[in-house]
Amino acid sequence: MIQSNALLDPARLDRPDTLVRHEPFPFMVAHGQLPDTARAALDHDFPRYSGAGFFPYEAEDCGPTVRELVDVLTSPAFASAVGARLGIDNLGQYPTLVTICRSLNRRHGTIHTDSRSKVATALLYLNSQWPDTSDGCLRFLNRIDSIDDLAAPELKPLYGEFAVFKRTDHSFHGHLPYEGERRVIQVAWLTSEEEKQRKTRRGRFSRLFKKLLGGLDRKYGAGRKRDAVHMD
Repeated sequence: MIQSNALLDPARLDRPDTLVRHEPFPFMVAHGQLPDTARAALDHDFPRYSGAGFFPYEAEDCGPTVRELVDVLTSPAFASAVGARLGIDNLGQYPTLVTICRSLNRRHGTIHTDSRSKVATALLYLNSQWPDTSDGCLRFLNRIDSIDDLAAPELKPLYGEFAVFKRTDHSFHGHLPYEGERRVIQVAWLTSEEEKQRKTRRGRFSRLFKKLLGGLDRKYGAGRKRDAVHMD
């Protein structure tokens, strides 16, 4: 078993190619946050969901290396490191909600800000390769009505790429339509335990719905417009 401190080390956030910006909202993009030696184990231990989208983390869905990684991502020490770079005091005081995605359909990734119940959101990608396309690549945006008005270079969701942002009324982000495997672990720091429970219940219901009616979900999303927006 790989040791947790080897999987994700807050010191790696200080790499010279890390990007931290505070306009138009606070965000950070950090490259190479996972060691190459963990690739095979994380690939083997990643959950095998039958539906597309983000689902609430359940330890029994995952192998030991993914469980260790989630433990580090949700630790107070990691939250403090992230919060310091975003200008958020004591980020570790907030409850965390972990959701995991293995694949998407084309309706996902529409422009949004995240809900007011979120203080900050982090995304850690685990895809060993990505096609030569912008489809599915994370974009931080300057405004809500254009997926092409980028606040920073788009981020390919490759293994070890990490992005985190402070939720604001203009923390616009999204990606171009993409259908297929897109592995990511998402951590949201929430304003209250009640919000965590509410979102967890909604996520479990969504998982059941997608398991039963995944074909309709794909059909519904097939016609998504490039600049589509949704309110979380």
